Amino acid sequence: MRLVRLNPDVMELLVAGDRVAAAEATGVEISDFLAGDDCAWLYRVRLEQIAGDPESAEWVVRAAVSEPDGAVVGHAGFHGPPDEDGLVEVGYTVDPAYRRRGYARAMVRELLRWAAEDDRVRVVRASISPDNAASLATIAGFGFVKVGEQWDDEDGLETLFERRV
Repeated sequence: MRLVRLNPDVMELLVAGDRVAAAEATGVEISDFLAGDDCAWLYRVRLEQIAGDPESAEWVVRAAVSEPDGAVVGHAGFHGPPDEDGLVEVGYTVDPAYRRRGYARAMVRELLRWAAEDDRVRVVRASISPDNAASLATIAGFGFVKVGEQWDDEDGLETLFERRV
């Protein structure tokens, strides 16, 4: 698994529907999923976040590329840079055409590796709907421990899992 940065210019291209220019800028084939409406909302949210916190650009959404075939199988990243306590939260989505093949676990593995390489990161969090069996299974075996719950205005009830780096 390789994570390819989608910088703000690329996210703007994807929101505008310009897959060709986005592919040229990233060096990877932009899938229908990455260029579609299912992801455009995320790019808008992240672009707004980056406008207020430019450091976020380095941490948020990246194309998840399967190796060695080079297929873009989804996106992964963090919700932002480490906070003052050294916490980062993972986010990942697998293109429906590639689900149930182990790509989500590969994304989480790569995100954990990335987090471990930054001295500021102490804790990695995952927030998952209690009835999202696929995501709960994805983080199993990575050492995440349930630490609580929260209410998300968009996603509803979420269970919080954390692991030390």
